[in-house]
Amino acid sequence: MVAVTADTLVLPRVKDAGLGDTERPVLAVSTGPTGFEGEGFPVRRTMAGIAYQHLDPFIMMDHMGEVDYAAGEPRGTNWHPHRGFETVTYLIDGQFIHQDTHGGGGVIREGSTQWMTAGAGLLHIETPPEKLVEDGGLFNGFQLWVNLPAADKFSTPAYQPVEASDLLLLASADGGALLRVIAGEITGADGVVHKGPGSTHTPITLLHASVAAGARLSLPWQADYNALAYVYAGSGSVGTQGEPIHAGQLAVFGAGDRITLAADARQDSRTSSLEVILLGGRPIGEAMQQYGPFVMNTRAELQQALEDYQRGRLGVIPPDAIMPHVYSGDREPTDRP
Repeated sequence: MVAVTADTLVLPRVKDAGLGDTERPVLAVSTGPTGFEGEGFPVRRTMAGIAYQHLDPFIMMDHMGEVDYAAGEPRGTNWHPHRGFETVTYLIDGQFIHQDTHGGGGVIREGSTQWMTAGAGLLHIETPPEKLVEDGGLFNGFQLWVNLPAADKFSTPAYQPVEASDLLLLASADGGALLRVIAGEITGADGVVHKGPGSTHTPITLLHASVAAGARLSLPWQADYNALAYVYAGSGSVGTQGEPIHAGQLAVFGAGDRITLAADARQDSRTSSLEVILLGGRPIGEAMQQYGPFVMNTRAELQQALEDYQRGRLGVIPPDAIMPHVYSGDREPTDRP
């Protein structure tokens, strides 16, 4: 299921390929390993094994799902700290509820995005709501970590919800693909620059594309950004040489100002299109040190972050705190004689 759909015939079109454009070559196609995160929900580590020089300013992106939970199975995270970067959570199916120690919070619904700037540090929780835990249901989404430059590592924490209705919707030049732009800029067919709703410290572009079976997507891309494409459903090819790619794989592009993808004419029974998360950003070009939920520039800064967390300097869980819902089916009866 795709959260946001639209008629591509009436949407603004992106700029098609032209003379002087430089297609980005495909440097690698990789398949990320799977594992578990938080309280035990399944994820695919989409960027695992890719050298940071090709990812900068991105640190990691987890694909959460796609999974059809039975009652009592949905899991999220409990309260935990962050410092030095931004988390971007985009949901396609299911819901999360969020709260942080800097006043941010709300429900992340299908098609919506939560953009949290951890900056100097905070505590937060992301957990499925009671109904999803009790009833089960489909869950599918992504969490992206975006690095902050040294000058912004200790910025004031911030929270911005990007609702499904806020997304910038565009169509490919031939109308065969729908683009949902969360952040960044895309040049239209008329030369107008279309800008997504997300406000970012680090310049990036982030969008979700649905490419119809047999269709091709040629997209202008800023030359000073890197470029990555993660396929979460369907199959097709990337680059002008037609490198095969399928669900669960990430493509890394080289230098240029245009990226090309195509959907196979026949898709599997679970999808009618090639579903892709496209992202790129201007590399920060600074040393990056990570220890769990802390991303800094030096080991000394990591040690300080850990000490600050242990001393409660990143925040204290509030008295009205959201907590993970406990499935009622696991509880002991309360009406025993």
